[in-house]
Amino acid sequence: MGTTRRTAREAACGDDGEGGGAGAAAGHRRDAEGTRLRLLDAASQLFAERGYERATVRDIAARAGANQALLFRYFGSKKALFGEVMARGGQEQLRTTPPQSLFEVALRGMLADGSGDGAGKDRSLEVCLRSIGGSDEIAEALRGLGEEYAEVLATQSSADHGELRADLALSWLLGIGLMRVVVGKEPLASADPDTICALTGDTLRTLLTGGPQEGTSG
Repeated sequence: MGTTRRTAREAACGDDGEGGGAGAAAGHRRDAEGTRLRLLDAASQLFAERGYERATVRDIAARAGANQALLFRYFGSKKALFGEVMARGGQEQLRTTPPQSLFEVALRGMLADGSGDGAGKDRSLEVCLRSIGGSDEIAEALRGLGEEYAEVLATQSSADHGELRADLALSWLLGIGLMRVVVGKEPLASADPDTICALTGDTLRTLLTGGPQEGTSG
């Protein structure tokens, strides 16, 4: 009769006869985005637990439930993945945290143990601590992030030597993290995060806003 009948498969696939059509493409994009996020999450966890050098591509892919080939497809290299982890974590924290709260927010991120409610916390500074001593590219990335944290902390100081005060505050922050997270020094390693933050708060304010007057004695 000159009329072409469409099969059920053609109707489902669309006029071009290609499987999936626009719906399949959208689903594929969602799957790709989900896999990419899982790889970022897995890399963030393993870099924080082991450092850059000891966190292998194989283990990152396995924790994400993905194929290693997908890691290289989405990120290109382990170093590029590390860069994205740091950008998503530390730089996001810098963008979204009020400057006056940055020290405590960053400190609490390191004090979290990475499990339970702490799993979603940013662990960028913990990644820094465990990745110190890596390649020049990694060292440069860590140095750059540290400079950004120090710049924000410096905005909270109106005293003389504000930049130096900010560097000292950042050094203290990383030192606390080093002794608790990497060294496991007691009683700091098992101390309550609220207690640590309370004890550091007043000293931090003194450091950033001004110390004892010159010529005074205790």
